[in-house]
Amino acid sequence: MPESVDQPKLPAEFAAALESLRSASIRQELAVSEITAPDTVAPWSAALAANVTPARHDVDSPFGGGRFVLLYDPEAPQAWNGVYRVICYAQAPLETDIGVDPFLADVAWSWLVDALTERQAHYHSASGTATRVLSTGYGELASQGDGAQIELRASWTPIDHNIASHVEAWNDLVCMLAGLPPAVEGVSLLSARRVGND
Repeated sequence: MPESVDQPKLPAEFAAALESLRSASIRQELAVSEITAPDTVAPWSAALAANVTPARHDVDSPFGGGRFVLLYDPEAPQAWNGVYRVICYAQAPLETDIGVDPFLADVAWSWLVDALTERQAHYHSASGTATRVLSTGYGELASQGDGAQIELRASWTPIDHNIASHVEAWNDLVCMLAGLPPAVEGVSLLSARRVGND
């Protein structure tokens, strides 16, 4: 994974977390790159973008993708209950018959929790939303027909600077939402069918 130029005078605790983040194993189905992190939420941050391959550089994949942001604040904000906070986003297109499944949101959240557990990513204070988006094209977009998408936004507090396991769990989540087989045991898929994968 390419490394960006570090910010000056990194706190040792964040430097250790950043080194761990950059050492994470990346699934071969993903193209992952380090991107500019938000600089208004915490004093220190780092961010990754993932696209399910095949994808062109700097273009979102039609098969799905996501973002992973690591925040560090040595003052341990009360809302985080710790010095670190992870914010992640993952999305993938679906066929409409899967998108209307009433259990889809619950399953998507369980995939995240299971991935964190299987990767032994220790954390607390998790929160998030799972959103199903259904769409129908009209007029000049009528040829697109009906479509669906699943989006998961989540955040949690890692208990230490071992961030690699959190990145790897996020990798698994992005891949599972895109209908790819899980990399860990004990995780089941709703279906491997996805738009464009007929």
